[in-house]
Formats: sequence, structure tokens, C-alpha cells
Amino acid sequence: MRVEIIGTESLGVRGLSCVVELKDRKILIDPGVSLGYSRHGLLPHPVQVAMGEDVRQRILDELEDVTDIVFSHFHGDHVPLYDANPFQMHAMEFRAVLRRRNRRTPTFWTKTPSGKNMMQRMQLLRHALGVRFKQAEGRDDGVIAFSPPVPHGARDEHRGTVMMTRIREGDEIFVHASDIQLLDSSAVSLILKWRPTIVIASGPPLYLNPVTCHLRHARRNTIKLAFLTEKLILDHHLMRSENGCRWMEDLSAETGRNIICAADFMNRERFLLEAWRDRLYTAFPVQSGWHEAYAKGLLSAHKYRKMLPYVMKRIERLRSETRSQAEAGSMRNMRDWEK
Repeated sequence: MRVEIIGTESLGVRGLSCVVELKDRKILIDPGVSLGYSRHGLLPHPVQVAMGEDVRQRILDELEDVTDIVFSHFHGDHVPLYDANPFQMHAMEFRAVLRRRNRRTPTFWTKTPSGKNMMQRMQLLRHALGVRFKQAEGRDDGVIAFSPPVPHGARDEHRGTVMMTRIREGDEIFVHASDIQLLDSSAVSLILKWRPTIVIASGPPLYLNPVTCHLRHARRNTIKLAFLTEKLILDHHLMRSENGCRWMEDLSAETGRNIICAADFMNRERFLLEAWRDRLYTAFPVQSGWHEAYAKGLLSAHKYRKMLPYVMKRIERLRSETRSQAEAGSMRNMRDWEK
């Protein structure tokens, strides 16, 4: 079994796309990408736009000989879109590449949409792709199995539902747990019944303040999964802030278990570009009107792609400056208090 995580927050974009390759099947899960249209009041920095282009291309490359495509739900960072913005995967591009690179139409396994808007999105996508969708919840063909609908985040927040996927080959069992955010114990119990060896799941969205009241549930569920899984990969919502890295690392140290993010799993550097958005604008200023010109196809993100090797160094320098300023402020406050 080959598991490759293509795009998620620790790899620079929003989403949870991955490909699982077996002896005679190739399964692409959640082939969508987004960049978080506005964060800190800012549009995606061109460095992140360049990363998004790379991830979109890698998803398209994986369409070659794919046998199964899974949509865990119909949010814009998980599926191609008929009405995609410039930073998302467009359904028509997805369709064109799929038809060019695949000799046969793969099976599309989909969750039943929650609500009128998601139903309309599914219908537009199905029409754009020109394929049939199989409603997958609760189905099991021996290799791929799907969960019933489980909460998107905490059950009491009523944010819709998602579908989890289990893939089995020999003694290896991979589970893609999409946007459960580890906030619902029943979803975690379903995962444990599958006895997985590898789990990838969205962790809790620490960048949103209201989640703090649910953190003890997320912590308890994470520990439970960590002790009963060989490898636990937490990403997506969790990695939209640097606090997510600390939360994950603290739990890994506390339990002595292998809890990692997608970048760690792929042996790549962590690029939390959304979390760093305000710092990116400070480190690499953007000319006025860049996003409008990019949307019209008048500008490219190519020159910003070349900046990626330098991003970490600049971010670390800004971190150090911020820490020094904070320490200087603390010292001034202490002197004022002593007077």
C-alpha cells in the first residue's frame, strides 16, 4: 500500500487530499484544494498561491489510471468546483485531465450532501464531470468501506456531516477521517472498530476560539486513537495555527506515541502558509492589484514559487524579532512596576 498525502495545511494549502495505491486499485480521496479566501483580513499571499498551483497539478497528475475517487463531503477544499475561485480546483479542468489521462471512468464514491446548498453543489459537479456518483455511506466492497455520516466537528454545532473511508490491503488498514476534528466520540469509536494501522484526520480547529470548550474531548479522543493506531496523522483544521503544532507535539510527548502531521509523514518541511499569512505579507510585500491581475490571467505566481526555499528563514527571523520585542516589553513593564 502506497499512501501519499497531496495537499493539506501543513503542506501549504487547505484540504485533505491523498492517494492510496494498492496492487490493483488506485484511490484518490478528496481531490480539492483551497487557500482560505480571507485570513487576518488578507487574501492568500502569492507564495501560497504558488503552492496551491503545485498541489492542484499534483492532484491532476494522480488522475492517471485512478480506479476510485472519493468525496467525503462537498466543501470547497475537498472537491473540484463548477464555480471555483482562482485558488481552487475547477471542475472543468479536472474533467479534461481525467478524460485525457484515464482509459476508463473511475468509480465516484460520494457522501449524500447535507442541506440544499451542498445538494446543489453536488448536482453541478456531477453535471460538469459528466459521470454518475455512487452514494457510499455504509457500503463495503471488501477493499474500500465507508462510514455512515458522522459530525463535521462537534455534534452540537450542527455543521453538517462527513464520510470516513477505510482501505484494506493485507494487514494494512488506512483510514481517512476527513473533517471530524476529533470532537465526536462516536466517530472515533467507528474508526477504532476498523482496527486501523494508519489514520489521517482533521484535528480540532484551535484557530477558532469557540472550540476551546471542546478541547478536552479532542484530547481524550486523540489519546485513545494514538494508543490503538500505529501511526496517527493530524492535520487540516489543526494546522491553521502554530498552536496546532504545539498541541500535537505535546500529546505525542505525553503519550510516547507517533502523532505527526502530514508534512512529517511525507518527510517534508512544514509550511503552515495560512497561519503565517500576515507574516508573509510583512516578509514579502505584494504589489497592489496583484490578485485581480492574477484572477484575469495577467500575472503568474511563478516568481513567488522561487521564494519557497527562503520562506522558513524569513518566518523564523520574524518570530525572533517578535519574541525580542515581547521580552523587551516585559522588561519595560517590570521596570515600571519596580518604580
